Amino acid sequence: MSKEGQYEINSSSIIKEEEFVDEQYSGENVTKAITTERKVEDDAAKETESSPQERREVKRKLKQRHIGMIALGGTIGTGLIIGIGPPLAHAGPVGALISYLFMGTVIYSVTQSLGEMATFIPVTSSFSVFAQRFLSPALGATNGYMYWLSWCFTFALELSVLGKVIQYWTEAVPLAAWIVIFWCLLTSMNMFPVKYYGEFEFCIASIKVIALLGFIIFSFCVVCGAGQSDGPIGFRYWRNPGAWGPGIISSDKNEGRFLGWVSSLINAAFTYQGTELVGITAGEAANPRKALPRAIKKVVVRILVFYILSLFFIGLLVPYNDPKLDSDGIFVSSSPFMISIENSGTKVLPDIFNAVVLITILSAGNSNVYIGSRVLYSLSKNSLAPRFLSNVTRGGVPYFSVLSTSVFGFLAFLEVSAGSGKAFNWLLNITGVAGFFAWLLISFSHIRFMQAIRKRGISRDDLPYKAQMMPFLAYYASFFIALIVLIQGFTAFAPTFQPIDFVAAYISIFLFLAIWLSFQVWFKCRLLWKLQDIDIDSDRRQIEELVWIEPECKTRWQRVWDVLS
Repeated sequence: MSKEGQYEINSSSIIKEEEFVDEQYSGENVTKAITTERKVEDDAAKETESSPQERREVKRKLKQRHIGMIALGGTIGTGLIIGIGPPLAHAGPVGALISYLFMGTVIYSVTQSLGEMATFIPVTSSFSVFAQRFLSPALGATNGYMYWLSWCFTFALELSVLGKVIQYWTEAVPLAAWIVIFWCLLTSMNMFPVKYYGEFEFCIASIKVIALLGFIIFSFCVVCGAGQSDGPIGFRYWRNPGAWGPGIISSDKNEGRFLGWVSSLINAAFTYQGTELVGITAGEAANPRKALPRAIKKVVVRILVFYILSLFFIGLLVPYNDPKLDSDGIFVSSSPFMISIENSGTKVLPDIFNAVVLITILSAGNSNVYIGSRVLYSLSKNSLAPRFLSNVTRGGVPYFSVLSTSVFGFLAFLEVSAGSGKAFNWLLNITGVAGFFAWLLISFSHIRFMQAIRKRGISRDDLPYKAQMMPFLAYYASFFIALIVLIQGFTAFAPTFQPIDFVAAYISIFLFLAIWLSFQVWFKCRLLWKLQDIDIDSDRRQIEELVWIEPECKTRWQRVWDVLS
């Protein structure tokens, strides 16, 4: 037997890759489907005692390139395409750029924390499991349900946006019809085994990445004067109307600009959500201790490059006072990307870009269902949700969890129904702040994780992946994320207090507290585990028994592909 596609078990037994990826991982109750000749009879007896459904689990079919693209697919969506418009209009190109750079440091801190924990204990929906193990059962359950709801509501948003994108070309088909069509498409796509889902997401997200790279190159050419009758644009709009935006709320110039910058900072935080998605895939990753660190590093760099470079060039091509930024017309027309393309005078590009937007949001919606279903599956496996939600197909798809997640997509009809817009906005606010809670608990869980392994006498230098600048970055991220959660609704207080806006901004905090208190009473648990009671062994020892032997990249093309993917 050749080394390619093989694994060693305690340096004594060798199995094929297909046998490993079909084995079961189920929290503390792990049933090994890998056998040696000495265990054939015992395992045969076990198989007859348990039903086929009980022995089915999600499967480790996702490669490193799949993991990275799934995270990109869930992050680069409406937040980037449309979401960077308000920061540009309120804070100006420089203020918005500073906001996104600053939030990038927070995101880097969160992903470092997640990477260290997820490579040590690679489980599905890892960070909700970490909150349960390193903080308390009540916080873990609350984090899991809030995060699941956030992606359910985000899926509804993406469905409504998909129809609006198509309306850029024609309004002959009603929005409600497009919602039904795309709901059926995205739900059915998530019923395929995860390896097919991974390949699909890789292809779609690759188109998205190529398109963004193309936009950056196109923007550079236009800024340098390509196709412009009045010469290079350069930093023209940074001089007039200016590099700093008009600000918001206050009539005082400096105070208004500061509030505009704070608003753009909050918007940037919402836009970056999804960078933590690598942690969701940990339980379905082949060779997680190698794939996850590489994917985390590459995803963070790619997202920062795409966001920062895109925002920089948009700030050069679109003045902050462009009236289209506040357009109430066709949805995609208010996108700074579309405005910059239309302003360049290139006639064919707007239609091409709209097609890219359609693919981008389709990819994001696909990731929404995948993420939500795996979070719900993890809750079920950890006895925090009904047991039937952890039932999977022979291909390892948790079909009940997929359906339970995708059914929330019909909330998109609130966008169609007259007078329901306010309720829909409330749901969207829940999605954003729930993501902040996930970040906060990732950082807090990592602090407790580091304390627990120190008490066990385990050095962080011996971990599969050691996060940088810890514990400083964990405290740094925790502080600023908590601050953003508290101030994200500040516009409800100025210039006069608006009760409805206040509830819309902070309803997610009230919901989090209500769910947490309910689980606290249900579990009758401590606020936090004692350090000596923290579980760092479940799901870890099974991974440590396995060593992946992978073929080396021998050709130049293989080495290039390894870097790009």
